[in-house]
Amino acid sequence: MDWVTELLRRPSLAVEWWDVIDIAIVSFLIYELLLLIRGTRAVQMALSGGFLIALYFLSRWLHLETVNWLIRNLAGYVVFAVIVLFQADIRRALAHFGRAPFFRYFARSLDGDEDIVEELVVAATTLAARRIGAIIVLERDIGLRNYIEGGIPLDATVTYDLLASIFQPGSPLHDGAVIIQGERIAAAACFLPLSVNPRLSKDLGTRHRAALGLTEENDSVAIVVSEETGSISLVSGGDLERGVSGDRLRASLRALRGQRRSSAERGHARDAFV
Repeated sequence: MDWVTELLRRPSLAVEWWDVIDIAIVSFLIYELLLLIRGTRAVQMALSGGFLIALYFLSRWLHLETVNWLIRNLAGYVVFAVIVLFQADIRRALAHFGRAPFFRYFARSLDGDEDIVEELVVAATTLAARRIGAIIVLERDIGLRNYIEGGIPLDATVTYDLLASIFQPGSPLHDGAVIIQGERIAAAACFLPLSVNPRLSKDLGTRHRAALGLTEENDSVAIVVSEETGSISLVSGGDLERGVSGDRLRASLRALRGQRRSSAERGHARDAFV
């Protein structure tokens, strides 16, 4: 409490622009962190951490030496425990900051072919009509190499016939997701992280939870076909849109690929100007 007393004794405090910027940046980071952990199990951990911090200062004020010593010695272990227990949340937070407008300058150009959208729409609607479960992931700006390496590499052209063959119930590649990288099918039978959001509906299956878990931590887009209901779902940014029709899926995919094309064109324009 000595530094607080010294601060209050100062006759005047000169606040400069750098101080305002410093406070604004810290406030923004805290606000984004609270948005990321809202509705997740990290909220309980944050409340526990706040309680320990309050207990630490309270122990110093009341001269509770044993409590203060215990908290100081446990602080280092708590940091490692947080990293291990909440590695998925930390990864999602870093990916969220990586999607800031500043980093879009470094986004690679992926001018999609219109035929790919049609192949995806035909494949999804056909599999839905036959009630064959499927999950197709489209990589965008954030790479999915760690998930691709865990699957079966294909490096094949995106076609309806190949997608329908992969997700046939008797196919060895039926389980897992297909990941499309650029204009190629990079891999099949890829296993994705499941979402741990407690607010999800209980009737969501493993495919839907895997699509949500992946899109919560990066900017990829997932197409999910339910084998129970035969409905198509579009997952992006951790948001699930169920009961998507073929026309709606086509329009959404065109819009998403158009956003990437516009982002790439802006990057090329800046490069040309420089």
